[in-house]
Amino acid sequence: MARLSSRQPGIGRCYDRAVDAQQLIQTIRPMVAAGEVPGAVVGVLHDGTSSLAAVGRTDPGGATAMSVDAVMRISSNTKPMIAAVALLLVQDGVLRLDDAVERFIPELADRRVLRQLDGRLEDTVPAHRTMTVEDLLTMRMGFGFVFESACPAVDEAAAAGLGFGPPDPPAMPSADEWVARFAALPLLEQPGTVWRYEVAFGVLGVVLARATGKSLDVLMKERLFDPLAMSRTGFATRHHLVPSFAQGESGLVLLDSAVGGRWSKAPAFPDARGGLVSTGGDLLRFAGMLLDDGGGLLSPRWVAAMTSDRLTAEQRSSPSAHAFLDGGGWGYGVGVTDGARGRRYGWGGGLGTLWYSWPGHDAAAVLMTQVSPPSTRLFDAFTTAAEATLDSS
Repeated sequence: MARLSSRQPGIGRCYDRAVDAQQLIQTIRPMVAAGEVPGAVVGVLHDGTSSLAAVGRTDPGGATAMSVDAVMRISSNTKPMIAAVALLLVQDGVLRLDDAVERFIPELADRRVLRQLDGRLEDTVPAHRTMTVEDLLTMRMGFGFVFESACPAVDEAAAAGLGFGPPDPPAMPSADEWVARFAALPLLEQPGTVWRYEVAFGVLGVVLARATGKSLDVLMKERLFDPLAMSRTGFATRHHLVPSFAQGESGLVLLDSAVGGRWSKAPAFPDARGGLVSTGGDLLRFAGMLLDDGGGLLSPRWVAAMTSDRLTAEQRSSPSAHAFLDGGGWGYGVGVTDGARGRRYGWGGGLGTLWYSWPGHDAAAVLMTQVSPPSTRLFDAFTTAAEATLDSS
């Protein structure tokens, strides 16, 4: 088991026994042995001390052991990092939450809105107001996944290559072309009214790049990855990447190769929805920054705003929110649950990664696998074990 450097002494609470990665990895070891995933990395940050442990192999039946420094595709675990950089720009005065999106993306001015979800694309009304940066962060922009009915507009978005499946960096157009294709479609709902996953973060990434005059990959590196020493996080890598797999009818099938695969070179469109690769150690560094009230990078005010529910009761109970949030809430880029253990926030990635933080316990835990869709049984067992172990520490 590997241990990472601790935060400064005196930060956090004092526990009789700190939770570490070796404790949690025992929970998932039987599922790895049964072949649900070929291997996994577990990371834990508790009371200022970080630890990592690995189990299994990089591919089914393979000879290469999973390593704690394995680089993995983190898909939607990209979103919290994008949100943190957006809030850094708000903190610096480069952006405001109430800024109109069209200030940076004039292609999205004068939006039209469908009269009904399953309606024809031309059957629209004018938007009541413009979209804002906060609408993007809270995913209340007015466009995203639809599960409750047929929706020709979403079908058209998928056909236009706007990215409604697993992340596929080489298949994406340039950022400007992506915006042009999206601008040709109406919104599904009025801005600010309904929570819908996840297209808003694609738009947010373009806003960040245009607001700063820097490509998103450079901006993320300068503002987040370098300050937090997240040296293996980025939109492409040629080192330590492990293969990823999909669940097939007769077992796991290769989804993306470790060498020469879809993340082997910089994409034309660094996708803020789910384009990053990272490691368990880097995710813990990001989690540690938030637990440490921003660690001198992001102010405590914006950490609190990011990790607090921003949705109304009606939005939390909508079909779209229920499909992803399961009764919980949404902050800026993170899912938020307030319960008996206090607040828990974090998010998961559809290619097999999971991160949660429990600020009341001064703790965070990450699970890194590379199987899509993720095993619900594995995720639930990991989360349950993390919370039970924290309760007994």
